[in-house]
Amino acid sequence: MTTPRPETLAKLTPVLTKRWLSPDAWRIGTYENLDGYAALRKALKAHPDDLIQLVKDSGLRGRGGAGFPTGLKWGFIPQGDGKPHYLVVNADEGEPGTCKDLPLMTYDPHSLVEGVIIASYAIRANRAYIYIRGEAVHAARRLRSAVAEAYAKGYLGRNILGSGFDLDLVVHSGAGAYICGEETALLDSLEGFRGQPRLRPPFPATHGLYASPTVVNNVGTIASVPYIVLGGADWWKTMGTEKSSGPMIYSLSGRIANPGQYECSMGITLRELIELAGGMKPGHNLKFWTPGGSSTPLLTAEHLDVPLDFEGVAGAGSILGTTATQIFSDQDCPVYATYRWLEFYHHESCGKCTPCREGNYWMVRVYRRILSGQGTHEDLDTLLDTCDNILGRSFCGLGDGATSSVTSSLKYFKQDYLDYIEGRTAPKLSEKTLVGAH
Repeated sequence: MTTPRPETLAKLTPVLTKRWLSPDAWRIGTYENLDGYAALRKALKAHPDDLIQLVKDSGLRGRGGAGFPTGLKWGFIPQGDGKPHYLVVNADEGEPGTCKDLPLMTYDPHSLVEGVIIASYAIRANRAYIYIRGEAVHAARRLRSAVAEAYAKGYLGRNILGSGFDLDLVVHSGAGAYICGEETALLDSLEGFRGQPRLRPPFPATHGLYASPTVVNNVGTIASVPYIVLGGADWWKTMGTEKSSGPMIYSLSGRIANPGQYECSMGITLRELIELAGGMKPGHNLKFWTPGGSSTPLLTAEHLDVPLDFEGVAGAGSILGTTATQIFSDQDCPVYATYRWLEFYHHESCGKCTPCREGNYWMVRVYRRILSGQGTHEDLDTLLDTCDNILGRSFCGLGDGATSSVTSSLKYFKQDYLDYIEGRTAPKLSEKTLVGAH
């Protein structure tokens, strides 16, 4: 295991993670002793429009994957329209490799609750929802306990801290469907319907929850707001890069010495993250990795020094996504990894559109054929043609994300596919997996 250099250690910037190791960090007493709810008191003295401008000035971008400017999204909400406004927090974290929101809600749930109150005040919402995965039982319990504590202290409910602002917050557990991570499918599920994406326009900013103006933000996005209110936009921009400001929680997993959450200024490189994590495991050399979860195109050892911000990763041909950095070595097979990811997307496709429903179904079967030693050279053309018919033609981003590992693994590791097809690599699956695959 390697020891990080001092200049690399300096890249660690604990902001959202600074309370995680405090005793009873999830309790309101600990939170209040560590600046908790001070930002709310400051925010309630400001005009809501000034808070929206503050978030715009900070350059905060969505931490859920898309990277859309948060203040701009808040500003889309029409004011004086006579309709109820809603804030919905997307806590439906379920993509393979993605694991930064669950520990945040488990160890510091009040930072999310405080962020919800401030954001709701800014967009003039009197009702907010946190939509969390049904499997995330422990995090949901912590959240509900935090909400109850906030009500008891007067941070939620009627006339919050004597400001005249009212807010009710509901923690809603979903049924564990990955598609509900897509914001409009989440809204349908929250309304009691089957979770499927909606046709846009209209957009949630004007026709969201219950056909009313709605802001949908990720957990990390909303939890960042109290820190920006307390520290200011200029302080926030001292971290990160010009177009990707602030810190980011990078979730490192795979063939490294110390997997876990590393909060660093945006723009750090994978080389530096691996150094912070103690290096690669003994006997393993980096072969491929995901910069933002399984729905982002794979990168290779050639991309070790790509800045991990929105622009840097896009310039390398991938997407920053959820910063779920899965690290694979020369002892891992990119063909098999892609097959396992595709099985997930095939299973989680809501079935609403033909490209995603049928395309992922058939690609899984092509991969089973290749990994069982029965593949042909034509199968590679079939995979690329299928991806071409899914990308940009599926109803939502699930289909697009499913193609990412297929096209990128064929781009960088075509030889690994040919080794299965031409018999140089022993089959990884038995022929019984081909039953019903043709």
